[in-house]
Amino acid sequence: MEKIPMTPAGAHALERELGELKSKERPAIIRAIAEAREHGDLSENAEYHAAREKQGFVEGRIKELEGLLSRAEVIDPAKLSGSVKFGARVKLIDEDTEEERNYQIVGEAEADIERGLLNIRSPLARALIGKDEGDSVEVTTPGGQRSYEIVEIRYG
Repeated sequence: MEKIPMTPAGAHALERELGELKSKERPAIIRAIAEAREHGDLSENAEYHAAREKQGFVEGRIKELEGLLSRAEVIDPAKLSGSVKFGARVKLIDEDTEEERNYQIVGEAEADIERGLLNIRSPLARALIGKDEGDSVEVTTPGGQRSYEIVEIRYG
């Protein structure tokens, strides 16, 4: 099975979500199903069907999280340095617009571009890997070709 790179923060967030689902969501759904059963005829019981649907979603998410965590290879960026690699926090300047952007290169399971968490498999992250401060990278995006200069690389 292929290992999934993950930061300690990403692994912790997934563990927290898994704990929440198992300790709060799952028991609440079981209670909702029991209450809905008490209403009698299950074939036309909307509460019962809604609770069962939610149960299916929660159980699926639990299995997904358990699978991700079992294959996780937690990499602590604080122990790394040098050129851009997994876990790096990178400050970039768009060479066309002079806009500054900050990203951390993380695993697929924890990626969230809105929060600056860049999937290691994304075109931009792949272009950044192995580069140093001062280097320029060319990236093909859905909006066309973009050029970025690496201003700063931090770990930890």
